[in-house]
Parts: sequence; structure tokens; C-alpha cells
Amino acid sequence: MADIRITGRMVNFSRLTFDTNDHDAIRQQLTQMLDDTAFHGALVILDSSVEQELIALIQLLVSLDLQPMAVVDGLLGDKARAIQFPVLAADRPLQRIKPTTEQRVEKVEDDAQNTSDHKQKSNAVSHATSYHNEMLRTGQCLVQDNGDVILNASMNSGAEIIASGNIHVYGASSGRMIAGASGDTSARIFCQVLNAELVSIAGTYCVADDIPTHVLKKPVQIYLNEQHELKFETLEI
Repeated sequence: MADIRITGRMVNFSRLTFDTNDHDAIRQQLTQMLDDTAFHGALVILDSSVEQELIALIQLLVSLDLQPMAVVDGLLGDKARAIQFPVLAADRPLQRIKPTTEQRVEKVEDDAQNTSDHKQKSNAVSHATSYHNEMLRTGQCLVQDNGDVILNASMNSGAEIIASGNIHVYGASSGRMIAGASGDTSARIFCQVLNAELVSIAGTYCVADDIPTHVLKKPVQIYLNEQHELKFETLEI
């Protein structure tokens, strides 16, 4: 019996691109961003348009409960190699576009109760929904870090949707759809015509060749079952 086994599972990384090497400013901005999102503990890849003290930057991110995993080759490449930190080949990033509209709802969640005076302490939680009414073209990406994405059109091959919550595509979906990107296993994907390159929910993924043939080019919902397996169900529309 072999002592090493290789298995596959998609892991979602967030890419942090730095346009400053002022670590106080980076800490302040990231602290504000993390207060509004569910990305504590997220795996991150580092990119920079300016020179950085890499070890200090990694330590800063770890102190903010982020997990630096690699750098994108470029200004940080040589410093990463010097400390044997992983280096990823530079890529051509997708163009992140703005949705047509965005709706944000503030919800109040009770997290504690003061038994002496029966006053309840609450936290405000923001949930957003991005609506996009135009074709999502090759090389374009729609991202919603705090909720759902609703695409009222089709998406081409080479396009991508990433949402921390659910994804709805009211057209043909020929690109990549990544729901539950921050680990939400209850997230779902709904599409009018399934022809995707890749679908993923909370890190569990399926590429085009493995999508069940009986659901291809049909209205479909996709979700995780209790065994964290992707389930594909046709919709009666």
C-alpha cells in the first residue's frame, strides 16, 4: 500500500493586490474590510504593484487572521523564493466588473443577552445582492463578497461569477460559477441553461466533463447534500 495518496478538492483563494507598502495603512484598510465580511481565516494569494517587506507583510496578514499561501510572480517573486515561500506564475486576471445595481440589507442578529437587566446585545449584519442585466463576456468576472449574484442574462465561456451566497443565472451559463465562496455550504446555484465550465459550492467543485449529461442545457439547481457532494436537479419551468 502506498504511503502517499493524492486527492482533489477545490480550494478558494482570495487575491490581495497591494498598491502601497505602508503597513499601517494596509492594517487599517484590511481591518475595516474584514469587519464587513466573512473572510476571517481566508486563504490569500499576495500580489503587489510596489516593493514590499514580504516577511513583515505576511506577519501582518496572519495577525489579521488571514492565511497567506503564495505570492504572484513579479515584485514579490525573488523575496518569496529567498525564504522558500510559494510563487505562482503571473496570470492575466479577469476584469472585475460592476453589477448593474446592488441592493444591501442590514440585518440584526442577537449574539448575547445580559441576564441582569434583560437587555439584548445585537450585531448588524450586511447582506448584499448584485444584479447584472448584461451579457457576462469572456474575461469578465462578477464578484459579491457579502451575498448573492443574480445575472439576468447569459454568461460566455471564460466568464466567472463568484458569490459568498447563491448564484442565479437567467440565461445560458457557459462559464465558471463559484457559490458559497466563503465556505457557506447552504449556498445554491440556479441557472436557466447549464453548460458550465466549472461549478463550485463551498470548495466542492465539478468541471464540465463531470457534469451529469442529463442536466446539460437544462434549467438546473445545484446544491450540496449531507455528504458534501454536489447534487444536480432539473427544474420544472
